[in-house]
Amino acid sequence: MMLVLRRLLRKRWVLGVVFGLSLIYFLTSTLKQEERSMRDRTLLEVKDTDHHIPWKVHFNLGNSSRQVTQCRNSIQGKIFLTDELGYVCERKDLLVNGCCNVSAPSTRQYICKSCLANGCCSIYEYCVSCCLQPDKQPLLEHFLNRAAKGFQNLFTAVEDHFELCLAKCRTSSQSVQHENTYRNPEAKYCYGESPPELLPV
Repeated sequence: MMLVLRRLLRKRWVLGVVFGLSLIYFLTSTLKQEERSMRDRTLLEVKDTDHHIPWKVHFNLGNSSRQVTQCRNSIQGKIFLTDELGYVCERKDLLVNGCCNVSAPSTRQYICKSCLANGCCSIYEYCVSCCLQPDKQPLLEHFLNRAAKGFQNLFTAVEDHFELCLAKCRTSSQSVQHENTYRNPEAKYCYGESPPELLPV
């Protein structure tokens, strides 16, 4: 059996057929991926004036003045964390109540240090903090009102401004191309409406 298989694989026409089928498979899967990628990019541009998703997001303007006894924070950062008040601090400066220690010298509120004009940042925690700025509310509401049905499941679970920014800044299919390469490896966390700029290879 193995001998017959080896003889068959030595024939050029068999190798040509195998190569041709492999090439066809590769091209069709690449085109399908490109099509999915284009569809994801255009989801944000879809307008449906008759359909408004009932978003549950509530914006708290002037977060810094409200009394907070407990804070939620971005949790996963190795070095930095962002709390729900928009403060970014080093992990060592996180208080037991989950809030950043505002007295620590490195703690900053609403920091956009690594963020570009399109709302894409190189550091996740800075993306969340920048997104939490009260002046970003119109941008986020505009996004929510224009978001297509494809994003409904993700963003209808969001309860408030902080959760929206956590979800929005996570990398998504808009941050990547070909499922395995970031469009812009330097600025892959985005709170804005546009995907990261595609950097030339």
